[in-house]
Amino acid sequence: MGQKGTVFVGLSGGVDSSVAAARLKARGYNVVGVFIKVWHPEWLSCNWEQERLDAMRVAARLDIPFLTCDAERAYKDGVANHFIQEYQAGRTPNPDVLCNKEVKFGAFLRFADAHKADFVATGHYAQKITTETGFELHRGVDTNKDQSYFLWTLTQAQLKRILLPVGDTKKEDIRKEAAKAGLITSEKKDSQGICFLGHIDIKEFLGHYTELVPGPVENERGDVIGEHDGALIYTIGQRHGFTLHNKTPESQPHYVSRKNMERNTIVVSTHPPKADKTNHIHLHTCNWIGEQPQANSNFELQTRYRQSPNPARFTELNNDTATLEPQQPIDAFASGQSAVCYLGQRCLGGGIIG
Repeated sequence: MGQKGTVFVGLSGGVDSSVAAARLKARGYNVVGVFIKVWHPEWLSCNWEQERLDAMRVAARLDIPFLTCDAERAYKDGVANHFIQEYQAGRTPNPDVLCNKEVKFGAFLRFADAHKADFVATGHYAQKITTETGFELHRGVDTNKDQSYFLWTLTQAQLKRILLPVGDTKKEDIRKEAAKAGLITSEKKDSQGICFLGHIDIKEFLGHYTELVPGPVENERGDVIGEHDGALIYTIGQRHGFTLHNKTPESQPHYVSRKNMERNTIVVSTHPPKADKTNHIHLHTCNWIGEQPQANSNFELQTRYRQSPNPARFTELNNDTATLEPQQPIDAFASGQSAVCYLGQRCLGGGIIG
């Protein structure tokens, strides 16, 4: 056994997890490569066999054991089915947040436990910081690749068992390191990994599991100005996927500002929807990675992955609910999205927008 214990590394077949495994082996861990197999629809082409083969080749190159974790049930029930149900209810879930919670740090961690592993590791661009009082989650050094937004559901108990070996390095340097180590993934394009729901056409996917009924597109005055493919597939701020009558090359872009599931309508505007201080954000299913923040304390807020952090304030906090107040106008948010809270580089946790 490695001096530092056994770590199961989720080898996805990509460069990040490959370097994660190589680094941990060099640091003295007993490393086991694990490919996480998830559910995918029969009608959707999936190259998981090739990804698994690439993962096996990396394991062979590093001379480490290789296993496969069957996480199909966890993905189908905890990610795909939940994703469908949320859209049917008019909400906009984040599949990558669900995948990390239910699969990578759910089913995979249980798999590692069953095999008596001490740790699990992934190629996430985020950092675990050990302090005197516990563990903190921080942004990855590569600001363009930082994935801490998707990890806000992590707990202290999970962080104790998780290693994030590549979060302190920029992507370009990870590729150089992989090439130097002779890993076949060094030049491989970033894969969609196991969270395919974030990378397929929402209309195509949902159309297989629920009836999509076309309906009218209205302007802010209530005039019908176009048609849409079913109100449930749209999210606030979306600027494509619907048809406008009398549209010309000079027409301004239109953004979804509201939708009505009962009437099956969407309302669009030529101005991107914004939320201001009067639009308090109510969260449920909150998780705080460390101690629960204090009411009236300030922080930075993200309601979307690529969104720039915005100053905000907690106005109310209870066990698993919270109310937030933006301190400046921000992009409008949709029910079901993740609101993630930061203090500088540290991710405090977050919740689901109600």
